[in-house]
This record gives sequence, structure tokens and C-alpha cells, in this order.
Amino acid sequence: MDDAMVFARQPGRTDRWKSFFAFPDPVNEVSARVVAGGVVILAVATLASRQLWLLVPIAYGFFARVLTGPTLSPLGQLATRVVTPRLPVAPRPVAGPPKRFAQAMGLAMSSVAAILGLGFGERTAAFVLTALIVVAATLESGFRLCLGCKVFALLMRLGLIPAEVCERCNNIGGRPSPAG
Repeated sequence: MDDAMVFARQPGRTDRWKSFFAFPDPVNEVSARVVAGGVVILAVATLASRQLWLLVPIAYGFFARVLTGPTLSPLGQLATRVVTPRLPVAPRPVAGPPKRFAQAMGLAMSSVAAILGLGFGERTAAFVLTALIVVAATLESGFRLCLGCKVFALLMRLGLIPAEVCERCNNIGGRPSPAG
């Protein structure tokens, strides 16, 4: 019997893999803001030191968070297990899909910056993209303004992201939800 058949016949195994690669919904916005603060620190360190190799762990962090939420992200683990529980702030649950979309935007920007800077020697372009990451992450961490979430809302309003992707997001921009 091949491995796929053994794997499929074991109850609960596929559920474990699905949950491993699931993005949390809802997301604790407090933890998301702590993660964004960590991204600011890493990106500013990249700019200040002029060390483009630092874009690799930044891009990995975004990749890990898009793929599994905080599960495979060192920064996500630090935020959710160490920092957030010690803050005197109540959890603030927000919809997960817009936050995942924001992480994907960070992944795209940091990956392109790393490829341009490390692969093609385009240091200026890499540093400009890194500065844009600093701006976006600072807005999220310091001002609770998630640019990726705003883009997600716009794409939902335009019908480019189907309502089923985020049922709790259906009322973005005053649009009536399917139930009411």
C-alpha cells in the first residue's frame, strides 16, 4: 500500500496538516501589531546597516506567517507567546483574511527587495522597498492602520475578492451583509 493511502486512512492526520497550515481567524490585533513592530525594527536595521542579507529573514518571516500564521514565524512566536501575554491590554480579535493578505503584501515587497538587492545588485530599489515596508509596518504597529487590510477591503468592494473569503468582512464599506 502506498504512503498516500496509509496517510489518507489515518483519521485526524489530514486535519492536523490542515490546521498546521491554517491562518488564524480571528487574529489578535495586539499580536499583529507586536509583529509589525518587530518588522519595523528588522527593516530599520537593514536600512541603517545597509546589509541587504537581512531581507532574507524578513522575507522568510512574511512567508512563514502567510503559510501558517505565527506557527513557523520566530517573530510570530515571540509576539504570541512572550510579548502579547505580558501586555496589560485585552485581546482584540479581528478578521484573519485581511491580515493574511497584508502579510502576503509584505512577502511580495520583501522578496522583490531581496531579489533586486541580492540577485541583481539593485541596492537603491531594494532600500526603497524596505523603506516602504517600514512605513507600512509603522502604520500598523503604531497607529493601528493596516494598509494591506485597506487594500483587501477595496478588492472586496470591487468584487475581486469573493465575499466567501471573509464572511465577517462582508460589511466592509457599508455594504449590506448577505444575511441582512
